[in-house]
Amino acid sequence: MPETRKPLIGISCCTTTFGPHPFHMAGEKYILGVLQGADGLPLLIPALGAQLPPDQLLDTLDGLLFTGSPSNVEPHHYAGPASAPGTLHDPQRDATTLPLIRAAIERGVPVLGLCRGFQEMNVAFGGSLHQRLHDVPGFIEHREDTSQPVDVQYGPAHGVRIEPGGLLDRVSGCSSAQVNSLHTQGVDRLAPGLQPEATAPDGLIEAFSVTAASGFALGVQWHPEWKVMENPFYLRIFKAFGDACRAHMARPKRTV
Repeated sequence: MPETRKPLIGISCCTTTFGPHPFHMAGEKYILGVLQGADGLPLLIPALGAQLPPDQLLDTLDGLLFTGSPSNVEPHHYAGPASAPGTLHDPQRDATTLPLIRAAIERGVPVLGLCRGFQEMNVAFGGSLHQRLHDVPGFIEHREDTSQPVDVQYGPAHGVRIEPGGLLDRVSGCSSAQVNSLHTQGVDRLAPGLQPEATAPDGLIEAFSVTAASGFALGVQWHPEWKVMENPFYLRIFKAFGDACRAHMARPKRTV
């Protein structure tokens, strides 16, 4: 029997430079999250901004994963103060992901945003970010301990309370969960039209959905792609995303 067709899921890339040459890249953990957790076919989306035709891209894709990154959204996108010296930015990624998020959700293409991708979703719809949570009174430590092995860095760091009746509640079946925490920035002002789905013990919003979205549209601050097949809570998120991508794939294609 022929193999069942998998949904084509785009994965946002970051830019970097090796020697004199620019590269577009995405971490393997995100690729495996799509391949294994969502049972999708991963396709890397280069950070080329307006050079990418969004309508053709969205006509082709069955879903979009917006990844984490070492870089942060440039603060001028949310009228924030200048970043601290040494902050890593990726303006090409911003120019690609922010309009693509809005266009994908408008078109009903399933979207899952992780860490930077979660922050991009908030900024794309008019929200703002805390740039250095560890300098803001009242927040717990959300950064990883980089002196520890990577398995410890991505291990459980704190609990989240999941909002009853929301998207994350429905897909996970959990009222609370333990998550990893590897971020310096976080939601300051939640964008209009975003619904909180989970909060950390300090009250920080760690997950939200897009209330007006016709398709799956979820952002989480943590990294559920990490060893996704070994963590039932993380796997339920990716399975729900993959199911939404399969449902979108089965819809009649748009005609010009």
